[in-house]
Order: sequence, then structure tokens, then C-alpha cells
Amino acid sequence: MGRGRKSRGRSWVIGVLVVAVAGVGLGLYWFQPWKLWQDETVQEALPGAVPPASTAPPAGSSSASPSAAPQPRTLAGGELISHEHTTSGKVKLVRLSDGSHVVRLEDLDTSNGPDLRVWLTDAPVKEGRAGWHVFDDGAYVSLGKLKGNKGSQNYAVPTDVDLSRYSSVSIWCDRFDVSFGAAELARV
Repeated sequence: MGRGRKSRGRSWVIGVLVVAVAGVGLGLYWFQPWKLWQDETVQEALPGAVPPASTAPPAGSSSASPSAAPQPRTLAGGELISHEHTTSGKVKLVRLSDGSHVVRLEDLDTSNGPDLRVWLTDAPVKEGRAGWHVFDDGAYVSLGKLKGNKGSQNYAVPTDVDLSRYSSVSIWCDRFDVSFGAAELARV
């Protein structure tokens, strides 16, 4: 009789340990706390931007090229404000020379997270906790995963998106439905 109790007690302890290890593993997968200490810097140039020439045109040639392509044009922009995590940088909505559009993040600095996205939204940008959860209440377009939590990067806007419907950009944590930071887009 004593052996049966020891066996059941040992089975119970093993069962609790298995559940605890599975719970810790699931918690680590879900929260990915190590990302808080891992920075990923991405430095992308604005597509279609032609760097200024470093030398003067040859003698006898015109300074303006007849085939000069139109340069990208900023249509709207704003400064990122912090929400769930300290976030700073600039956001620009840019029309490229081919007519397509990108959302450009410049000098971005935010925390890393488990499932960060760049969203173009119709939500107003609110300061503090009042702004943490508003971006999934209305219309939004996910422009993709955040490429890096630091640096300057571009996100293509799908051609079928009506830009007049959207007024802000959020760095959105899809895992926890919270904004890390956001910017109101003011027309230029």
C-alpha cells in the first residue's frame, strides 16, 4: 500500500513539473521578453531618390537633363509619440516618381516586440494610455512587419488604398493589440 501512494505522489509531481515547463515555454514564446534587449537597426534609402551630383556638369553641357525623372514628393508627415513603449522619429507619406506611395519611418527609435506591424489608420492620435488601443477600432491597412525597431525604413502602400481615408500611422503590436507609438499625418 505504501508503494502505491509513493508512485501516485511521484506521478503527481512529474505531472505538475511537465505543466510548469510547458507553461514557461508558452509564456516565453508568447511574450518573447528577450526582444526588449535586442535592437534591430534598418537603414533604407528612399526609393527613387537621386542623390545630388558631386561634380559639376561637363563644360558645354546643360545643367538640367532633358530626361530628369521627377523626384519623390512628401504628401504628409508627422512626429511619432510614445504609447505603450517610448517611441520617437518621423513618419512621412511619400509619392514616388513612379506614382506609387510609401510610408517612410525616419530616425525611428522604439522597443522591439514580438509581432510589431506598421499600420496606416483612420484613428486620431491620442496622448497617453487613451491612445494605446484606438487604432484597431476603425479602418486600417497593415503595411507589413516592422523591419527594425531603429533606423529609417520604407513600407509600400498597396495601390488600391484610398489615402484620403487614412490620417495616422501606428507601430502596432498585433500580439497584444496595443500601439507602441503613433503619428498624426498632417498634409504638406
